[in-house]
Amino acid sequence: MSFENLKMEVAMLNQEALDTLFTKAHTNTVWTDKPVTNGQLREIYELMKWAPTSMNSQPARIAFIKSPEAKAKLAACVSAGNVQKVLTAPITAIIGMDMAFPRKMPQLFPHMDAQALFAANEKLTEETAFRNSSLQGAYFIMAARAIGLDCGPMSGFDAAKVNEAFFVGTKVQANFICSIGYGDHEKIKPRLPRLTFEAACAIVL
Repeated sequence: MSFENLKMEVAMLNQEALDTLFTKAHTNTVWTDKPVTNGQLREIYELMKWAPTSMNSQPARIAFIKSPEAKAKLAACVSAGNVQKVLTAPITAIIGMDMAFPRKMPQLFPHMDAQALFAANEKLTEETAFRNSSLQGAYFIMAARAIGLDCGPMSGFDAAKVNEAFFVGTKVQANFICSIGYGDHEKIKPRLPRLTFEAACAIVL
């Protein structure tokens, strides 16, 4: 069976949707002036929250940086190459991880005492928070693309400064940041190459 036939057989989404989410979506660093509404931010979350996390832990916490003052505060925490990206994007989301997420487990995973499980294992708590907030960050990107926005994820920032600026007094720690908005597609750089299936994957029998 050819790849094209296989794709047609298994895809529940049409090609336009697949292009929007994956094959034609680019990382954006240059933005138009079109604003992102608070309603769109809520829409992103209402989509991403349904995607799976370990034991339904949902450790991601998101701070949406919108005002000029908040953008300047975040820009002071990022690497030089990311300053203008933060200042010019309509919104930059800080994808954080709540290290106190186990307190929500009685609500989110009520059929066992998961809160006690995490309380007894700090390493498991840290690993779960990082791994699953990273997953939720990826879901965030897919949800933003699904509602017609472009994304520009970044990791060049001082996490301690971000935590002090935006999460002081909480147990939330920054994982990564991601600008969202409407990209200037005429200024997108050519797509970089991707690894082939053979280079990246192994089928273990």
